Amino acid sequence: MISKNLMKYVRSLEQKKARKQEGVFVAEGTKVVGDLLAVMPATRLIAVEEWYRQNDITPRTNDAVVTEEELRRVSFLQHPQQVMALFPLPEGSKDANHSERTDYSLSVNDLFIALDGVQDPGNLGTIIRIADWFGISTLFCSHDTADAYNPKVVQATMGSIARVKVIYTDLLALFEQLPEGMPVYGTFLDGKNIYQQPLTPNGIIVMGNEGKGISKEVAAHINHHLLIPSYPAGRVTADSLNVAIATAITCAEFRRK
Repeated sequence: MISKNLMKYVRSLEQKKARKQEGVFVAEGTKVVGDLLAVMPATRLIAVEEWYRQNDITPRTNDAVVTEEELRRVSFLQHPQQVMALFPLPEGSKDANHSERTDYSLSVNDLFIALDGVQDPGNLGTIIRIADWFGISTLFCSHDTADAYNPKVVQATMGSIARVKVIYTDLLALFEQLPEGMPVYGTFLDGKNIYQQPLTPNGIIVMGNEGKGISKEVAAHINHHLLIPSYPAGRVTADSLNVAIATAITCAEFRRK
């Protein structure tokens, strides 16, 4: 059974301020919760009896065994999936500036993604999932990018939030600390055809805001301008690609090379 106080508490975690104050975030569904439990303990589980039994987990004192109806009432999902859980925010994520960093210790041999003002939770969650798929373990986000621990973002990652490190920072400060010679790529409408460019296995791929693209300040630090061309050339088509789809195409091309 779930108390009214617990229900109110969980629902409050939809707000970033409450997540920061409490130091926890919400994950839902057997896949997402299962992937997170594989790398960190939950501070609280709220699940139907069948889920505890199937996973051979004995509810702790602060866990809740609920009915399907109770889970539906507390869930952020339209169709709840047996379990929701509260997990601790990563170290450094409780301050006002997320996990602010001054020393990144970036490996010159790795590939990273940097997001400049991506604001749609679904897009951010999908990009985290894309990074996980293509073996990109660290994602840098500007401070005006959506919160990675918003329930909608966590759900859209489908468990990849457990394996991809998300760092919120000043991207300009990040670029100033890059190892010498590290390439910085970005997608632009006036860039060079990505399918014809010699892409490196390392560097940073910058993706911009859904409507405005990459800001001028960030663009000044990008030394490789790429274009995902539409087909056939010259045909009237959509103005642009969805940022998550563009990220997937770009990452796929980097890994193909």
